[in-house]
Amino acid sequence: MFARLQPILPTAAILFLIFYFVFHALTGERGLLSTSERNADLAAKTRELRKIRAERMDLEARARLLCSGSLSADLLEERARSLLGYADPKDFVIRTKR
Repeated sequence: MFARLQPILPTAAILFLIFYFVFHALTGERGLLSTSERNADLAAKTRELRKIRAERMDLEARARLLCSGSLSADLLEERARSLLGYADPKDFVIRTKR
């Protein structure tokens, strides 16, 4: 019985390998059928990057205002009040949860 199957074995092995690689090329992590998932991930990461860049630009602008060469009195007062927990009697204080 093994003698009858011996000529078919190389062909079967090659067909199995072809099937294996085609299957993973279509359905794998980077397969052809997962492009929509990758595009959604890319869009989410792009939005996150824009948000982080905007935060960074804001922080850099605030840091520039706190440099000794161009010290902004208003920003310094705002930061001191925020850190110390003080408010001017004429200020309206609205507390929010973080």
